[in-house]
Amino acid sequence: MDHEDVNDAVTAMLRVLGPRTTDDWTVQAGTLEWTCWQTAAHVGHDLLAYAGQLAARPTDGYLPVDLTVRPSASPADVLQAVTACGGLLSSALATADPAVRAWHWGPCDPAGFAAMGVAETLLHTYDIARGLSVDWLPPAGPSAAVLDRLFPAAPPGDPARVLLWCTGRGDLDGLPRRTSWVWEAALPD
Repeated sequence: MDHEDVNDAVTAMLRVLGPRTTDDWTVQAGTLEWTCWQTAAHVGHDLLAYAGQLAARPTDGYLPVDLTVRPSASPADVLQAVTACGGLLSSALATADPAVRAWHWGPCDPAGFAAMGVAETLLHTYDIARGLSVDWLPPAGPSAAVLDRLFPAAPPGDPARVLLWCTGRGDLDGLPRRTSWVWEAALPD
């Protein structure tokens, strides 16, 4: 996965949620404990954090920085912040040598950071869409790519449904619903 995948995920988020910025974003985002507004701000935070990791290349932890979105920001403002942070991650990915490693619970390559950025964006778009009563699923192609990179032991099936199951957001026939999960972004030693 690469910078274009991150751009596509942010574009999908804006396409789904952009027309809903006048809705009530203080409602819970799907099954999360966060509101839709908080969930969107979280996406921006993660995209910025991944960009920072790639730029600074720490080997033993996350940089001591956080994104703060002003509480007065409207949903449209928050989506603009997500767009900016997605652009920063995309730029960091576009210029990163594939051999670069930065910490995410171990050494992670640029493709891993791209996959995490896409996953965060698509999964939380799904959460926010549910909170706003919008019927939407992550697209199959990016879902399959995220599964290949972050969930190599995922079961077969429709990629969007499997991704939702892998992250505790949905059911799959014959499998218990997940209550905890971890993706595998770091590369093996």
